[in-house]
Amino acid sequence: MSGFEALSKPLKPRSEVAVHTIHPTLEEKPRSKYSVPDWFNHNYAISYDAERSRNVSHQVRQDGRRLTNETYNESWWNKHDNDVRISDRLDEIDKWRKTLEYTIQDIDREIQAIRTAKEQCERYLESMRRPLDVALENHVTRDGRKAIDNVDDEPERELKKEVYVIDGVKRQLHQQVQTAFDQIARLTEAKQQLIRDLQDKHTAFAICEENLQLNEFSPNISYKPDPCRPIKGQITPEEWMAFSKYNKDRAEKEMYESTRLRESIFHTMGQSAADLESQSKASEYALRKRLHELERSLNELEWQKKQTQEEILSNESDIDRLEKAIRDKEPLIKLAMTRQENRHSRPGMDLVRDEVSYGLCDEIQQLKAEKRALEDQLKQAKHAWNILQQNLHRIEDEIAVKSNSIMLEKRALETRRRLNTEITPMTEVDRTRQLMNMDSSGIRPVLQSIY
Repeated sequence: MSGFEALSKPLKPRSEVAVHTIHPTLEEKPRSKYSVPDWFNHNYAISYDAERSRNVSHQVRQDGRRLTNETYNESWWNKHDNDVRISDRLDEIDKWRKTLEYTIQDIDREIQAIRTAKEQCERYLESMRRPLDVALENHVTRDGRKAIDNVDDEPERELKKEVYVIDGVKRQLHQQVQTAFDQIARLTEAKQQLIRDLQDKHTAFAICEENLQLNEFSPNISYKPDPCRPIKGQITPEEWMAFSKYNKDRAEKEMYESTRLRESIFHTMGQSAADLESQSKASEYALRKRLHELERSLNELEWQKKQTQEEILSNESDIDRLEKAIRDKEPLIKLAMTRQENRHSRPGMDLVRDEVSYGLCDEIQQLKAEKRALEDQLKQAKHAWNILQQNLHRIEDEIAVKSNSIMLEKRALETRRRLNTEITPMTEVDRTRQLMNMDSSGIRPVLQSIY
């Protein structure tokens, strides 16, 4: 047993120690008594225990101070490191906030640009109603041609081609408008996704900024139940960055597609304008050329009519002369016949067939032959007069046909002047029908009959 253990061991009272003496003693009141060594041992034990407890307490105090300093430093550095992490996180969130804000501004400008292009395309589509109505009216006008003039000529083919070109342009423009509408919807959807992402980042930035401003002396801090528990929906930083990058890349892709679509819309409008102008000029040239041919034909018919009328007048004069000549022959024939008949009344031997008789007979035969010849010539003259009258009527009918055709061609050309006038705006109903390809101008039946 060590000395410390012996010192720390409680002492037994002296009464409990057997005392053997040979001398008689006085009777004393029983009580506990200790020995002197026990007394010394007891005092030594108290001193030793006090010193030892002081040493232990000193070591505990030193350990406590060291642990306090260590935990303070560890806590300070942990807080400092997390402050740096929160600050870095704030910088990263702020960088993405600015990126998303710039992207939203770009997509707003692109949405406005594609809407402007779509509206221009819609107005151009609406403007197709006038040339289509003009071409259709030209078809209806030229359908009024009569007889031989109702031919499938070059203007007819050019007008059919013009209607086909206009209908093709309308289909292309309508497709571009529909594509632009869909593109605006995709741009708007991408913008809304960016806005939601930006709003979330504003919220996250505010939370991180508030956490950065908190310290151990803040009044609104408290213990929280299990703050390190896993939260449903938590993602990794890589997933967070990939999500924002996906939204940004998607918006940039839609803006790129929108830019290409705007270029396609303007190209389609420009090409359509060139095609329509070229075909319109071709149709108008064909109409003017046909009008020139009709006017030449009408002038020729007018000249033929004039010549025929002059010939009819000459023929009628000749008929009158022939009729007069025939009438003039009758008295002569009567005179010759009367003379010859009167000579038949001669008596007796005076009834001779002399030269006078032969002469009168020859005269009668000659006059009859002349009359028959005149009558034959009169028949031929009247027949020629009838033929001339028939041709004159035919020429006059043809002149009426040509005049009607010229009037229709001029009306068609006059109608085409509306293509150079300002286009009046349509009603909302007509605009909706136009955009929905519900054509109320009647072009569909015409196209079906033509093609």
